[in-house]
Amino acid sequence: MPPQRTRTSSTRASTRTVSIDAPADTVYRLLADAERWPLLLPDPVHVERIDFDGTRERLRTWDLTPGGHIRSHHLQRTLDPRTRTITHTRQDTTRPGTPTTGTWTVHPDGDSRTRLTLHQEHPTEPHPETGPGPDAGTDSLLARLTRLAEHHPHLDELLLSFHDTVHLDGPAEVVYDFLHHIRHWPDRTPHIDLADVTEDTPGIQLATLATTGPDGLPTTTRTVRLCFPAATRIVFKELTTPAPIAAHTGEWSLTPHATGTTVTCAQQILLHHPNPTHPHTPDTTAELARTRHHLRTRLGRTTTDTLRLATWRARTAVRRLH
Repeated sequence: MPPQRTRTSSTRASTRTVSIDAPADTVYRLLADAERWPLLLPDPVHVERIDFDGTRERLRTWDLTPGGHIRSHHLQRTLDPRTRTITHTRQDTTRPGTPTTGTWTVHPDGDSRTRLTLHQEHPTEPHPETGPGPDAGTDSLLARLTRLAEHHPHLDELLLSFHDTVHLDGPAEVVYDFLHHIRHWPDRTPHIDLADVTEDTPGIQLATLATTGPDGLPTTTRTVRLCFPAATRIVFKELTTPAPIAAHTGEWSLTPHATGTTVTCAQQILLHHPNPTHPHTPDTTAELARTRHHLRTRLGRTTTDTLRLATWRARTAVRRLH
């Protein structure tokens, strides 16, 4: 359906509709579950729910713009599962007074198809860091949602979530300092060969890492890291991922206690389907199981190895203090 646009002195309205080969309830659930967007959609880096009363919610989101910048928004949404509508107001934290408002409407189209419509009103003046206009971003988002919904029956088997926890003998501040200064990791961790890090905005890091895997093969990844020193947390999302990983997000969190620090690294993985045309054959199921086990083992080992190095540096720092 071609876009419909209206103009005022300060806003421009647009409407997009797509047809999706998936049930309406499936499409609505994907839209409603905002906290999973960083893993399922390309642009969201991190979503934090601030408040939710069952109908109205307030979110803080961080998104990657087409120009390669990270922008943060406050997002207020009203969810109505009965009518399958979600209304929202998105406020760019750097541009107060210029919100984008919109409504998602999910219409059943028979028993197994859906018509998904997004109506939005944008500020007329584009943000200098957005790159292409909002219509291009909307088209990309709708295309991604369509693919996700149409593959939803197989989504659970493609998701992998796990965490590793280590108790360290050292203060949380020292351990956090080690994790935060990723640019020094090539000198401190054996699996990192090169780290090119930019931090134009304090606490927002864009890192390109060259690593060597256990198989000896080199890999280059780009990662966004959001650092919250007051909460001793670091959230990350990989922007480029090696096969068979389609998306990879995670979080380092530190909890100080009387005898040291507990560090947890929680990770979420979305896999590429090895055989989407024949998803339920025994060979495909077995391949997915092997892939999940291999990734869980490899990434868990890398995490714990990194934390052992953090432990050593924390102990060294404590000895120097004494």
